[in-house]
Amino acid sequence: MNDISNAPKPEGERPIRQRKPDWIRVKAPVSKGYHETRKLMRDLKLNTVCEEAACPNIGECWDKKHATVMILGDVCTRACAFCNVKTGMPRIVDPMEPENVAIAAGQMGLQHIVITSVDRDDLPDGGAGQFVKVIKALRRETPDTTIEILTPDFRGKMRPAVEAICEAGPDVYNHNLETVPRLYPTIRPGARYYASLRLLEEVKSHDPMIFTKSGIMLGLGEQRLEVHQVMDDMRCADVDFMTMGQYLQPTPKHAHVEDFVTPKAFAAYGSIARAKGFLQVASSPLTRSSYHAGDDFAEMKVAREAKLGKARQTEKA
Repeated sequence: MNDISNAPKPEGERPIRQRKPDWIRVKAPVSKGYHETRKLMRDLKLNTVCEEAACPNIGECWDKKHATVMILGDVCTRACAFCNVKTGMPRIVDPMEPENVAIAAGQMGLQHIVITSVDRDDLPDGGAGQFVKVIKALRRETPDTTIEILTPDFRGKMRPAVEAICEAGPDVYNHNLETVPRLYPTIRPGARYYASLRLLEEVKSHDPMIFTKSGIMLGLGEQRLEVHQVMDDMRCADVDFMTMGQYLQPTPKHAHVEDFVTPKAFAAYGSIARAKGFLQVASSPLTRSSYHAGDDFAEMKVAREAKLGKARQTEKA
């Protein structure tokens, strides 16, 4: 199951970038739908995590007019070792951004939209207020569109940020743990594993009916039992949906891919996660947080209704 040695590499030795296996390769985006989506994002001055994070699924998703909008600019205040988003001093928050997101959702005819952001540690509320404004604009302009948000950890501002966002009423609240606790100092040095778990717990505490979602990347040097422990931690936080995908090194400066996890191993991890009680699990090399998010949301709603129905029958018996 892809356990690897974590022995330190000799000082000064530069790791060789591994060649991607066949199962991780995708076609270059060239379709008409892709170019139409790209033009719409440019016209409305919207950023997308699809581009900024160099997502391998961009061709497929944009061809279907699915895009994950990244609010609060395209410059992050942190420098995680896995992320391709620029780091530096962010620009002033765009006051027209919420309306432009709603316009984009309407023009694309989205039934489900995913909104994420860069980290904005420079803002007093960490950017939570902009999430609230975007959710309200979408509810006003495209009331039938279900809303999924993928937020940062709002370091030092978590509780009021989560409370404000939950009050706005997203359908799905996603916050990714990204990797196993042991790798946080090198992979996600600006964050804390248990703080992220507490955020997910806080969402459920504030509104148990909001679906919660979290994900990790595989191939960074994690071991099998560590992944199982993350699953258990997520379930203890009552996370509904877990995603697992292959980490891909964006540039030579980013964290090295330690292992290309096989599709068979991803399937095995997925089976274990389902056995642990998640309502929904997505586990494959190309899985990303917002990949097929709309279809997954629909399936998750059905799974919850089935679970609640079963509980009601048990109570009557």
